[in-house]
Amino acid sequence: MTKAKLRITILGINYAPEPTGNAPYTTSLAEGLSAAGHSVRVVTGYPHYPEWTIRQGYTGWSRHEVINGVPVERLRHHVPRTPTALSRMHMELSFGIRLLTANWHNPDVVLVVSPALLSSALAILRIRLRPNRPAVGIWIQDLYSRGVVETGTGGSRLARIASRLESKILRSADGVTAIHDRFKRHMVDALGVPAGQVEVIRNWTHLSVPPHTETKDVRARLGWTPGDVIVLHAGNMGKKQGLENVVEAARIAEERGSAVHFVLMGNGNQRHRLEELAKGLSSISFVDPLPGPEFQRALAAADILLVNELPGLKDMAVPSKLTSYFNSGTPVLAATDPGSVTAYEIAHSRGGLLVGPGDAVALVKAAETLAGDPAGGARLAANALHFRRETLSESLAVAHYDEFITRLASSRGR
Repeated sequence: MTKAKLRITILGINYAPEPTGNAPYTTSLAEGLSAAGHSVRVVTGYPHYPEWTIRQGYTGWSRHEVINGVPVERLRHHVPRTPTALSRMHMELSFGIRLLTANWHNPDVVLVVSPALLSSALAILRIRLRPNRPAVGIWIQDLYSRGVVETGTGGSRLARIASRLESKILRSADGVTAIHDRFKRHMVDALGVPAGQVEVIRNWTHLSVPPHTETKDVRARLGWTPGDVIVLHAGNMGKKQGLENVVEAARIAEERGSAVHFVLMGNGNQRHRLEELAKGLSSISFVDPLPGPEFQRALAAADILLVNELPGLKDMAVPSKLTSYFNSGTPVLAATDPGSVTAYEIAHSRGGLLVGPGDAVALVKAAETLAGDPAGGARLAANALHFRRETLSESLAVAHYDEFITRLASSRGR
């Protein structure tokens, strides 16, 4: 039997060319579903993350592009210079209001990507008001209400409001996908979403196998000397990463005369503050985001890849950087709460070591221990690569989404 070709519209504020966060997954899913024969369109925002400023060249009120064969409609929205809880709500609402009047091209299925919970709510409101409406699925990348609690944003009252809103939005969809079993457990137990309505589909490694390059050449280009033990944190520099701990670790490494050198590569709303805190330190440096192949080469050339999280972070997010880290052939060091999703992933993959969050001394000592055991580090890296092949396959994830979306369409008679 020939599989039905569906009209699918994906709504989400982040998309290529944004290099980190949700954008790479939304982009590769759209392209994967298109390659599977579906008619896929994306309605998204102007690229702004992680710099929190609209990319140069993206002007006007709206903009149409075709990226790797996928039609992309961009809607201009507010972008806060300094993201706070209120300013991000403003951004989400401004994007959501644009979604209310945008052309969605009469889809069979609408897939809404969250975070951007408030814009998701407005999109679902529009869908619910339509006769003969399309099926709607929500793809949960971060748990909005847990983020309010775990980052200490807004207090207990805002946390209760966020939980009620998130619960209502998720229960109003025809189906929900969660990127981790822990997310599903929270949705069912705390938010009241029926278990049969939630599907777990993990994020995947969206990078190809790292291009082969002599690591000493890459290290030389980046200014890393042969004697440096490079501990690289790649990706967003925001509040939930808690990178002040890494600056303090660099200070301790310098005082100890340690070979450990921390590198923060990427961008984000906390970068300027971190650079100010790190002034005068020679054991830490900052690198701007690198394009795809160079990014992969940098991951492979480092001695250790770092995940660093704010103390108290447990259930709100799965760091997207882990899928890239596990592809690199480099061992991982995670400074995170022992009960966090990140700790679960490290333990499950056996691809890295754990230290407590906010413990700068332990971070330096763990880096020194890992650097002093090359054979142990190689075993961790091999475990991570195995986990990437077996659990984080892009083709399997896209096929799973294809089944999920087809099932949603059938439930609405599409």
